[in-house]
Amino acid sequence: MTMNNYAVKYKKDKAVKENMEVECKCHGMSGSCTMKTCWTTLPPFRKIGLHLRKKYAKAKLVQPLMGRIVPIVLILKKSRRPHNKPRRSDIVYLDHSPNYCDYNTITGSLGTVGRKCNRTSSGTDGCDLMCCGRGYNTHQYTSKTQCNCKFHWCCHVRCNTCSNRIEDFYVFLI
Repeated sequence: MTMNNYAVKYKKDKAVKENMEVECKCHGMSGSCTMKTCWTTLPPFRKIGLHLRKKYAKAKLVQPLMGRIVPIVLILKKSRRPHNKPRRSDIVYLDHSPNYCDYNTITGSLGTVGRKCNRTSSGTDGCDLMCCGRGYNTHQYTSKTQCNCKFHWCCHVRCNTCSNRIEDFYVFLI
């Protein structure tokens, strides 16, 4: 599932409100707490992100249903009870996300086949994630460049030719 397929019913500001924190400070002579002042503060950005990620993982598939009073009502698609509505705090989606590993003209996804990947990265550019379990090809080649260039007085530069062995990794073509 990706966020662009979500009918996000759960508002971002609600995530902030649910995670607000109370901070207090004591006032008084030599650390005594004769007077206490408290206020609400914004939660750390990471806490909001983790909260939204948990909600995203529990997102519910819904189906629009035409109602008499309200034009469109969302009901849970895999619910045991008919006409079961999602809670206001749920993140809901209308369709499953397409497989972005494969070429798809409808979604505009070019897929990952033939793309260059980074074998040592665990991020989105890493071969493990980008190859979608298909594996990758290794291409080795030698690149020749000019190096150790020196300027010789009046008017010419002399360089050595250096060669480097380079390995590139590309997602398998199936």
